Amino acid sequence: MGRVFEKRKYKMFARYDKMAKGFTRAGKEIAIAVKQGGPDPNMNPRLRMAMQNAKGINMPKDRIEAAIKRASSKEEKDFEEVVYEGYGPYGIAILVECATDNPTRTVANIRMYFNRGNGTLGKTGSLDFLFERKGVFKIKSEGLNVEELELELIDFGAQDVYLNDENEIIVETAFHDFGMMHKALEETKVNVISSENMRVPQNQTELTEAQSEEIMTLVEKIEADDDVQNVYHNLK
Repeated sequence: MGRVFEKRKYKMFARYDKMAKGFTRAGKEIAIAVKQGGPDPNMNPRLRMAMQNAKGINMPKDRIEAAIKRASSKEEKDFEEVVYEGYGPYGIAILVECATDNPTRTVANIRMYFNRGNGTLGKTGSLDFLFERKGVFKIKSEGLNVEELELELIDFGAQDVYLNDENEIIVETAFHDFGMMHKALEETKVNVISSENMRVPQNQTELTEAQSEEIMTLVEKIEADDDVQNVYHNLK
């Protein structure tokens, strides 16, 4: 009974930790958007997207409004968007997107994770060619027909439209069509859960189960850092 309780408690804390991390990332996205384009979402497409993504992870409305208010203050620190690239064990490429108010601290931490995980931090741009930039939109499927939606969106850059395992519609576009698709989805008034520019590996490397676990342990340690927004890799 005690072990079952401890296991449930661990899962609960892990869930809350993941939620807190998600809120932190969403708050930084909102802050960056406000600093770049102002606090009015009607005039700031990036802020609208950041608010949409925050709602998609169930971030409370009052926390979203507080994040906008903080970012509007002159005293609020600026976040710099930085990308770090490196190799994990077995030649797996890992790309780390960060939003930081202290790049010196952030690069030191990222280098430490790579070194401790038997990897190496590389030069900026050294791995970018291994990943393709894509716009990825997640939409609630209720009341929508996937094939009809695809026909409607193809003129706005839709490359692929499909249902995922959670019965959500995924729309993929080329990186340069992201803005056009975002505007088109706003105008069609579909229920967009999230929208983001992702880095999709051109090719993936398959490893043994034990080797894959080693890579994912490194990825999880990097993801846990407060300055890290996204981590991409080419592990199959």
